[in-house]
Amino acid sequence: MPKISAEDKHLTVLNLFTTDAPEKQDKLIEEMTKIVDAATYEGWMSSTVHAGVQSPGTANFIQWRSGEDLEKRYSGEEFKHRTLPVFGEITTSIRLLQNEVAFVLTQPGQGGVADIGPHRDDYTVIGVFGVEAGDQDELLDALGEGQRWFLDVPGFVSHVVLKGLRARGLDGLFVVSYSQWESKEAFEAYRDQAAEQWPEGRAKAVGRVRAVATSADVNTYQVVHTRSAGE
Repeated sequence: MPKISAEDKHLTVLNLFTTDAPEKQDKLIEEMTKIVDAATYEGWMSSTVHAGVQSPGTANFIQWRSGEDLEKRYSGEEFKHRTLPVFGEITTSIRLLQNEVAFVLTQPGQGGVADIGPHRDDYTVIGVFGVEAGDQDELLDALGEGQRWFLDVPGFVSHVVLKGLRARGLDGLFVVSYSQWESKEAFEAYRDQAAEQWPEGRAKAVGRVRAVATSADVNTYQVVHTRSAGE
């Protein structure tokens, strides 16, 4: 089972695909699952496939030993002439985001390590925030340390912040947030809380994020499949 820790030194890749119909999402999941189950790439550690809930699409949270290993995969004939063409036929956008883990917040019993997998049945929220180069560290802190008030929110499980390094299909620098909730209802209760009822920590963090983020794209997901090397 993949785990996410701030101590991780490997490369974290988040591949985000959007589509315009539920049946195309099903096809995306089918094709992704085939790739994950057959993966034997040098340096590949794990892949976790997510199905879009709020909007059709998929997310694949992938752990690689290094950027060099990933580039070997990208330069391979299979990726260029089989994988990309198949996904290109059933998607409306493809973003391949390379990141490093910058921050992990969990409930005390989890020891600062987030587990991901379909057995957990978490409701997952992924946000991609654009940012200017000079503001990336501020956004990382606002989305990371600035969110410790999450620990007091009912239904909160974990919150991971990824520092964007480079990407295909996305221009400029970015920061990614990856949050787990006990249920859709718990997340929506938090999301829909009236601003005048926000705790001070939330109001301050939202203000900091809005001050430096140049864009924000958020979708919700359920994990549907995972596999690690050696399984």
